Amino acid sequence: MTCVEADRIEMAVSDDELTLDMMFEWIEKMPVPEDYRTEIVGGHIYMAPQRDTHWEIIFDMAEQLRAKYSRKQLKSDVRIDFPGYLNGFACDVVALKDGAVRDDKGRWRYEDIEFVAEVISKATASNDYGPKKAAFAAAGVPAYLIVDPYTGKWHLHTLPKDDEYHCTLSLAFGDAIDLTQTPVGLTLTTDEFPRD
Repeated sequence: MTCVEADRIEMAVSDDELTLDMMFEWIEKMPVPEDYRTEIVGGHIYMAPQRDTHWEIIFDMAEQLRAKYSRKQLKSDVRIDFPGYLNGFACDVVALKDGAVRDDKGRWRYEDIEFVAEVISKATASNDYGPKKAAFAAAGVPAYLIVDPYTGKWHLHTLPKDDEYHCTLSLAFGDAIDLTQTPVGLTLTTDEFPRD
């Protein structure tokens, strides 16, 4: 990408001035390629391509979650701000509790999330396994699912306290994801999750 003087985005002088809103305004001015997901993790901007495999898994989960959640309660690629330093995520799948409300800026609140799922992309996998997992735990998200089409495994994290999940279950595609002991109250099948 070539920047000319007129297209430059002015950066804040210090981190104290930097906000998620400012950073997302910059992203809106950037020439982000079509079919790329953009989010901010710990003050860093990440872009990852959406692949067919990625979308098929997201869609499969959303279809199964419709057994409990209305279409309006399920979100994908929608900015939600999370605790921690400059965390504005665009999660692959989010299930909001019944009666969820938007904040004063018109955004969905992390306090209303019952379930988050991220499908791994090679370029951003370390975020999903690291700082995003910690942010979801700090936010008190009851169930966080990582789906990895490269290894053919999924990892369910539950029992959040502080910035940690205290229970993790990892199994292979084909094994059911039992969410009956979480607010989701469903079991998801993984038989049709494709692999990369």
